[in-house]
Order: sequence, then structure tokens, then C-alpha cells
Amino acid sequence: MIQKFSSPVLRDARRVVVKVGSSLVTNEGRGLDEQAIGEWCRQLALLIRDGREVIMVSSGAIAEGMKRLGWATRPKEVHELQAAAAVGQMGLAQMYESKLSANGLGSAQVLLTHADLADRERYLNARSTLLTLLKLGVVPVINENDTVVNDEIKFGDNDTLGALVANLVEADALVILTDQKGLYTADPRKDPAAEFVHEAKAGDPALELMAGGAGSSIGRGGMLTKILAAKRAAGSGASTVIAWGREADALVRLTQGDAIGTLLIAQTQKNQARKQWMADHLQMRGAVVVDAGAAAKVRDEGKSLLPIGMVLVDGDFSRGDVIAVRDESGQEIARGLANYSSAEARLICRKPSSEFERLLGYAAEPEMLHRDNLVLSR
Repeated sequence: MIQKFSSPVLRDARRVVVKVGSSLVTNEGRGLDEQAIGEWCRQLALLIRDGREVIMVSSGAIAEGMKRLGWATRPKEVHELQAAAAVGQMGLAQMYESKLSANGLGSAQVLLTHADLADRERYLNARSTLLTLLKLGVVPVINENDTVVNDEIKFGDNDTLGALVANLVEADALVILTDQKGLYTADPRKDPAAEFVHEAKAGDPALELMAGGAGSSIGRGGMLTKILAAKRAAGSGASTVIAWGREADALVRLTQGDAIGTLLIAQTQKNQARKQWMADHLQMRGAVVVDAGAAAKVRDEGKSLLPIGMVLVDGDFSRGDVIAVRDESGQEIARGLANYSSAEARLICRKPSSEFERLLGYAAEPEMLHRDNLVLSR
């Protein structure tokens, strides 16, 4: 008898983001695996015919570029990585287009950087484009725009990108296909007593302790990045499954509820769209440090942050930027839209609102961050 997950989240999922890693897409760096990509595209077609919407987040551009350029080891120089991505992206897009077309589906290539999602207008544009493609029955194939990315605007790995895309389109589920069966309580290669984790709560701190480092020389993400991606996806209510990408009919069987892989179930309700956008910032321009009283009001009482509770302003930011709120130990407790620039914030730090006009030359909002524009950190 086929074992089923106890939760129906995958069976009920109508919008699914599927992420496949470099080692699978390129057969451990030996070049694009045509058979494997064709098999995933066949399954995507079956999911769509079943009334679901699917988005593919695919690694593999740099690895394919390395093969085409004859490079045996991954380069360290940024410009060489970008060149490899530019070369490999051509083959990756062509492969998905041909395999999806063979299954009666249209495809679209979408390249993203964190800057595209950090800017509110570009975020909304990306969301509208993806939702329109889904409505048209076209499968978006998404990758990080490695040809222009740098450390300041990179996602870091496509597990994170997959989670951010799930949040962007408010997906019901994120499926991470990898070269491992799922999550174990310890590294099974080193610990024979390691037990397989079938189901758990996304965001459970114990999961991060179980996860080890990267298992492949081709990709950048290990099991920890997948655990953290599931935690991030849960912010918009999406549950995540981590499964072996070579499992026969993995995508179809998962959406039928078959217990393949590790299912990490979202425990939270979906954030408001604007608050989810704030929560998904990977880099922020600055932060304010607050005293214990202000931290308690923000974190425990759901209050706005007033400048009188701030003890330090860090970074260089403008009005409207997303900034972090940290307690005096340095722990981020919240983030939100700044009502004042960093220069103005330093002037009104520790001051009551009655002094703002004298200090700034004008009277504006009494809050540094209003509760409506603030989200607690997970």
C-alpha cells in the first residue's frame, strides 16, 4: 500500500512552484540532462491538465556554460561566472522550450535579481507578468539573472529564489527536487542511526540543526538552504516538500499525496501582500536599534515604533526604504517602511514627537515605523 502524507496540502495545491537543482539539471555537471528535463516537463503538463498552475525555477545555467566553455572547475571570478551564465542560459532556455512544446505547453524565460523584488514597483510588475503567463497557460521558467548579478543583488541560491517566487505569486506549495531523498535527523552518510523525516512544521528550529552543508560541487545550496527556503515560503502560507528528483513520476505522485520526500507544513496564515514583500527583503539599507520597552511594544503588543524608543540608527537609508528593527542584543525583531531618512532619524532618536518640528523644520508622522507598514521577523 502506498504511504500518504497525513496533510492534504499537496493534493489540494492549485498553484505550485517547482525548483530543480543544478546537479539534477546537468547530471552532476556533465551537461544538460535532456531526458530528465523532458520527464519533468511531461509531468508539468499532467499537473496543468489536472487544473493546476505551475512555475519552474531551474538552476543549471552556469554549469551548462562551464561545459560549453570546456571548464572543468567552477570559476571564482565574478566576470567568469557571469560569462558562463550568459553562455549556459541559451541552452537552458532552449531545452525547456523544446521539451515543454513537445508536451503542448508554451514557455517563457524570466530572469530575476533580488533588486527586482526589493523595489515595490518592480515587484508588482514581476508578479503581474507571472500571473498573466499562468492565466495564458504558459509555464514560466525562472532563474537568477547571473549575467548581471553581484553580491548586493543576488539571492545566493535558487532554493531561496524558489521560496521568494512562491511568496510572489502566493503559491500553495513549493516542491524542491534535489539529489537527496529528503531530510534526515543527521547525515546518513556519517551516522547509521539517522532517521528520515517524513513530515514536520516549516520553521521548526530543530530542522536547521539537522541540516548539513552543501552536498554537491556543482550547486550552491545544501539541505540547510532548503530548510530555510521552506521557512520563508511558509510566510505566505506555502508548504514545502523536499524530494529526490529522479523518483519516478515524483511531481505527479506528490500532488496525489504520496509520501515521497520530506513535507514541511506551513503553520502561518498568509501575510498581507505588502507585509510579505517587506518580509522577503534579503538585504536592507539600514536598521534602528531600540530599547527593551520599545521592543516589547513592537513585538508583544503590536504597536508602532516611536523614535523615543530608538537608541541607535545604523546605515544610510531614505524615507520609504525597508529597514530592520533590532533589540539591544542585535536580534532583528521586525522590519518595515521608514517614515524618516537615516539622517532625520538620528536627529529625532530618543526624542518625543513634540520636538520633531524644532529638530527637522517640519512636523510629520509621530512614528518611525507605523504598525500598518511593519512586519514581525520570524
